[in-house]
Amino acid sequence: MSAPLELYCWKGEWGLPSVDPDCLAVLAYAKFAGAPLKVHKITNPWRSPTGSLPALKTSEDGSLSQPHKIIVHLRKQKYNADYDLSAKEGADTLAFLSLLEEKLLPALIYAFWVDSKNYVEVTRRWYAENIPFPLNFYLPTRMHRCALDRLRLVRGDSGLEPGDEAEKELYQDAYECMTLLSQRLGTQKFFFGDFPSSLDAYVFGQLAPLLKVKLPNCKLQQHLKSLDNLCHYCSHILDLYFQNEAGDGSARKAPAPRGDGSDFDSDPHKRRNQFLSVLVALGAMVGYAFLTGIVSVQRSDPHSALSGRRAPQLAGDEADDEDGE
Repeated sequence: MSAPLELYCWKGEWGLPSVDPDCLAVLAYAKFAGAPLKVHKITNPWRSPTGSLPALKTSEDGSLSQPHKIIVHLRKQKYNADYDLSAKEGADTLAFLSLLEEKLLPALIYAFWVDSKNYVEVTRRWYAENIPFPLNFYLPTRMHRCALDRLRLVRGDSGLEPGDEAEKELYQDAYECMTLLSQRLGTQKFFFGDFPSSLDAYVFGQLAPLLKVKLPNCKLQQHLKSLDNLCHYCSHILDLYFQNEAGDGSARKAPAPRGDGSDFDSDPHKRRNQFLSVLVALGAMVGYAFLTGIVSVQRSDPHSALSGRRAPQLAGDEADDEDGE
C-alpha cells in the first residue's frame, strides 16, 4: 500500500480552515474530489518539504508546491472533481480561472498586502503573532515583498505604486469579476449544478478570506456582501466540507496542554527541527544586516596595534559617536 499523500498548509483563523487562498483552494479541491490527504496545518513554511505553502508530499513525484500542480497530481491519482464536466463546462472553467487571475487576484493582493491599514492591523499582525520566533521578524516582510512581486507580475506593471488611482482601478476590475461570478452562479449550489468542481475550489479559495477576515478598509468586502448568493455559497462550502476544521481565534489563544515532555516524544525530530529553524533564521537576519550595511565591521589600522583592536560596531552607533564629537 502506497504512503498517504501529505499536504502542508497554513493553519486557519476567522472560521476558515486556512488563512491562505492557495491553501484553501487545494483543501477544497481535495474535499470535492474525495482525496484522502494527511493534512499538516502549520505556521512555519520552512517546515514544509518545499519551504513554501501549500506543499504536497508524494511518493511518486516528490514534493509539489503550486496549487495547480497539486491539483493536476490529484487528478492523476484518479481524484478528479471535473470528471463529469462537459467540454463546454471545461472551457468555461478555463475562462473563469483566467478571469480570476486577471481581475480578482490583483485586488485581493492589494487589499491584504498593499493597503497599509489592512496590512499593518490584520495581515502582518496575524503572521507575526503566529509564525514562531525568531522567524516572525523576517518572514512577514519577505512574504510582503513576494506579494508585491506577484501583483506586479499579474498586472504586467513593474512600476506599480500604491495609491488612490491604483486602488480604484484594481477594485473596479474586482467588482466586475465578482458580479460576473454572481450572475454565473445564480441560484445553483455550485457553478455547474449540484456538484463542486475545480472552479468552485478556486473561487472559494479567493472569496472566503475576503468574506470572513475583518479588514479595517473593506470596500471589496462591502461589494461581496452585497452579492447574497456568493456569500451563501462560501458559507455553504464551509458548513458542508469544513464544519469541524475551521480555525478560530480562541483556539490560538488557549494554552496547549503539556505533559511531561510528551509533545516532543510524539515527534523525535521536533526539537531538532525547531533548533535548526532558529539557527537558519538568525543566520539569514545577520547576513541581511551585513549585506544592507546595517552592520559593518571596522578594521583596525595595523600601525596602531598598540592602541588595541576595535570591536565590530553598528553603523548607526558609529555615526552617533561622530555627531557627539
